[in-house]
Amino acid sequence: MTRFLRIVLAMCLVCSVAPAAEPPPLSHQLTPVDSGETAPALALPGFPPGINGLEALRGRVVVVNFWATWCPPCRREMPSLERLDRATADEEVVVLAVNVGEDRDAVAAFVATLDPPPGFPILLDEHLVTSGPWRVQGLPTTVVVAPDGRIAYRAIGGREFDHPDLVRVLLELHRAAQTR
Repeated sequence: MTRFLRIVLAMCLVCSVAPAAEPPPLSHQLTPVDSGETAPALALPGFPPGINGLEALRGRVVVVNFWATWCPPCRREMPSLERLDRATADEEVVVLAVNVGEDRDAVAAFVATLDPPPGFPILLDEHLVTSGPWRVQGLPTTVVVAPDGRIAYRAIGGREFDHPDLVRVLLELHRAAQTR
């Protein structure tokens, strides 16, 4: 946990001294994970209430995005997560956004500024219980869970989640699971 807090503080420092130039484009690449590691448990409160665990989502591709309202790349990628969620809803791809370290009021205030508001569940990890098991090393961190519950991809840093290349990777992961 201490390592995670040091990383968060370093990221805050970098963001506070960076020049006010145009931000670089968000990536659309995911790093494959070949370890066969099963995704850790994920049971957190959130909104809407009721969707807070991976077991109920078995058989689907789950995009788990760890983020915070104070994180500029997290804020930038949120609309693309919404577009991904809408574009793949019929394809068994589910988006879960896990806010790290903030309370419900802070998250709700940020979400209220988004247009359109996210249709996917936002989970609240106010006490940083997921950072260790999910190996969150910076924000944003995204972990893609295959339909069988194993971690298939990981990404650290902002992504353009509705980029056609990234969407194709997610849909291929789902189709591959269907043919097994």
